[in-house]
Amino acid sequence: MGIKSFQGKRSNSPEKKSELILVSDYMTKNLITFKENQPIEDVIDSLIKNKISGGPVINDKNELIGIISEGDCMKQISESRYYNLPMDTNNTVGKAMIKQVETIDGNMNILDAVNKFLESKRRRFPIVDNGKLVGQISQKDVLIAAMKLKGNTWK
Repeated sequence: MGIKSFQGKRSNSPEKKSELILVSDYMTKNLITFKENQPIEDVIDSLIKNKISGGPVINDKNELIGIISEGDCMKQISESRYYNLPMDTNNTVGKAMIKQVETIDGNMNILDAVNKFLESKRRRFPIVDNGKLVGQISQKDVLIAAMKLKGNTWK
């Protein structure tokens, strides 16, 4: 006579509910923003002082109209320094910013945001609600969320 099971009767264990971790749970809400008519030199100073690599550009109604990065500022420097000229005082954020900005929904699952970061190769995404800028999520924010997820659900 053979032994059928060493474990005894198996009961159906209740499924673990996985909690959704939303982008809005980890987004930065206190943002450094820029205005369209600001000089590029002000942006460069702010990026250096605040140790950030870029930021959203908003209008007076807090609506997202663009995004400016270190790279956009470097292009402005490169053009003036190539000709050994001082930076043009007419170089404003509006002339250098990217106007077609991809955004992420604050209600998106953080793991879906990971895929969006990987597909787009962007470092940050603004979050807009009803046309207004409400936050921004960066790759670092996603990494922080992943480490918390690890602590809660991974073994």
